[in-house]
Amino acid sequence: MAEKTVTPGVVTDVRVRPAKGGITAPAGFKTAGVHCGIKAAASALDLAILAADGPASAAALFTTNLAQAAPITLSRRHIDQTQGTARAVVVNSGCANACTGEDGLAHARMMAVETATAVGCAPEEVLVASTGVIGVALKIDRVIAGIRAAAAALSPANGSAAARAIMTTDPFPKEHAVVVETPQGAFSVGGMAKGSGMIEPNMATMLGFLTTDANVPPAVLRQALQASARDTFNAITVDGECSTNDCLFAIASGASGVTIDGASYPALLDGLLAVSRELALGIVRGGEGATKLIAVTVTEARTIDAARQVARTIANSPLVKTAVHGADPNWGRIVAAAGRSGVTFDIERATVQVGGTVLFENGRPHDDAAPQAAEHLKGRTVQIEVSLGSGTESATIWTCDLTAEYVRINGEYRT
Repeated sequence: MAEKTVTPGVVTDVRVRPAKGGITAPAGFKTAGVHCGIKAAASALDLAILAADGPASAAALFTTNLAQAAPITLSRRHIDQTQGTARAVVVNSGCANACTGEDGLAHARMMAVETATAVGCAPEEVLVASTGVIGVALKIDRVIAGIRAAAAALSPANGSAAARAIMTTDPFPKEHAVVVETPQGAFSVGGMAKGSGMIEPNMATMLGFLTTDANVPPAVLRQALQASARDTFNAITVDGECSTNDCLFAIASGASGVTIDGASYPALLDGLLAVSRELALGIVRGGEGATKLIAVTVTEARTIDAARQVARTIANSPLVKTAVHGADPNWGRIVAAAGRSGVTFDIERATVQVGGTVLFENGRPHDDAAPQAAEHLKGRTVQIEVSLGSGTESATIWTCDLTAEYVRINGEYRT
């Protein structure tokens, strides 16, 4: 029977602090990253396994793109069949195994079966993820050999290798971990993620993996995963593209002995948020061709959904993103993007700030402040704030600048 969700209570005396490591920082997990031959370079890791020491709670969020890859179809089926438990995750990079028909689904099943045999569980307890080029057949013989090699190398010390093995065009691996200290005891949360281009998650993320050694019922873990993803993985965009392979998995081993209930749920959420935010911002910083991290904050909106919608429209605007890249304080592009977002507001009450400098207020420009804003835009981190003057809600979406390097990378992606 499925677990019930919790009603969050109030927890005090909670401290969240950074910890060494990433996906295997929580107790009860082992991982490995190997080269199996999907990627051409012999030094390029392209397959990873994450395994729990015993049965574990699991939760997952998947892409809402209707063109879903075989691993998404299979993992969704497995998480439903087990009612939220898992023992392992197997991931390959370099090939998305998307739009590959029945052969692709069969290959995803083979990955699950081989991993299950290696770690000693049922195939339904294995989640599968793939990333890379769409429409290319997976080199399944090489993948099977890679799974066997990775299974033999499983260790808590191999988290960084796994984080490198899931990369495609990422310029650097992304991993993070925290310790959450509560009156009931301490537990850890760790994670790794990949994502560089084709990034605008929609109820999921690129490829993201979170672990915790707290004891969390499956439905509560899913509740916390959805809540943490909303303002982290689902609050970023590189190019406005929702992938065929987006997925976010969370697994709880229970090895710490700390059980999450209604009172301690906020502590779990704080831990997931801390790790997810660091990984999500790492994805944006590592966006294809990116040179700047841009935070677009919309305030004084009627609803939080309206604030998110306006912020996302601005963040996805090629004109805004190219202006930021060129350090051009073109507030008109920001106003225009907000105006086409579909959210109603009064332009005569709106304000636009760049780096705290007011460029537009109550229907009038402040072009005399443009040089100060331009200096801010030359930095690596850019702050854009738009006040709608319509309410009290606010939201932030993170993105990056749009550069000629992004065009080059994607123009040559398959060749």
